[in-house]
Amino acid sequence: MPVYFFWGADEFRMKKAVRALCDRNLNPDWSSFNYEKIPPEQPDALIQALNQAMTPPFGMGKRIVWLVDTPICQRCSADLLAELERTLPNIPDSTILLLTSSNKPDGRLKSTKLIKTHADIREFDTIPPWKIEQIEHQVYQVAKDVGLQLTPQAAALLGEVIGSDTRRLYNELEKLKTYWTQPQALPPEAVNALVATSTQSSLQLAAALRQGQTDRALTLITELLERNEPALRIVATLVGQFRTWLWVKLMTESGERDTRAIAQAADVGNPKRIYFLQKETYSISSLQLQNALKLLLSLEYSLKQGAPETVTLHTKVIELAHCFKSI
Repeated sequence: MPVYFFWGADEFRMKKAVRALCDRNLNPDWSSFNYEKIPPEQPDALIQALNQAMTPPFGMGKRIVWLVDTPICQRCSADLLAELERTLPNIPDSTILLLTSSNKPDGRLKSTKLIKTHADIREFDTIPPWKIEQIEHQVYQVAKDVGLQLTPQAAALLGEVIGSDTRRLYNELEKLKTYWTQPQALPPEAVNALVATSTQSSLQLAAALRQGQTDRALTLITELLERNEPALRIVATLVGQFRTWLWVKLMTESGERDTRAIAQAADVGNPKRIYFLQKETYSISSLQLQNALKLLLSLEYSLKQGAPETVTLHTKVIELAHCFKSI
């Protein structure tokens, strides 16, 4: 298929995929003639990309036309849609038209439906911090890419320390591969020895709040902000974690014993995690979790309205910890 659409906020993974696509299809001796990168601010960028895509390559290899950060799956005029309908089915196999966007395609638009018909669509979105199973799966996948075998404990530790930062994950795994020359899978001790670990994370902040530990929660939020962690990202992680706890608590209180059913309702990938989530929520009520979520949504609204981050976060953290003071 000569048309590709890459989307997502994980810029590092997307760029690796773009490089791989170019390496497979461009002849190095002719790449300066057959590679065109069109920025979004260029006038008539889409029309220019479509015209270039219809031009045969020079010499050996294929032609690659990359339209960067295109908005056509968020908004598309009738004239541009007509050009897409006319051109996409007729792009020759000697050309690859690559469209990229940081935003998820709007499935309601005609342009998106057209792209889905004619393009190979690939997602490169970042994994939310509370999606622990997905993050660990990504750790295993990247380790496989670099040729390093991990023990489950090492993979879990890397997932906890690095999260969904794929750039850092690749760098740390390459470093670990250079260090670890043993035939056995790399143990967590090697991760502790070579990877800079931080005890401050948004998930640990969530745990401190759930336990009503006001002082620890204030310390964690201060250190997260000092590390330039975006306030809204911290809140998004807290909302995701508290929502998971609430679903698990509600399902458990309703008498549901099937961990698979609870996992599906709570959007937890691994049903085995339900046992631990139930232990974490055993001593708290669903009402406490509901009140915490209300405070978090109020906090998110305040930050989006431009409230000062540090003062607002500290105030809400005290209120959130107070929700669980009876523990």
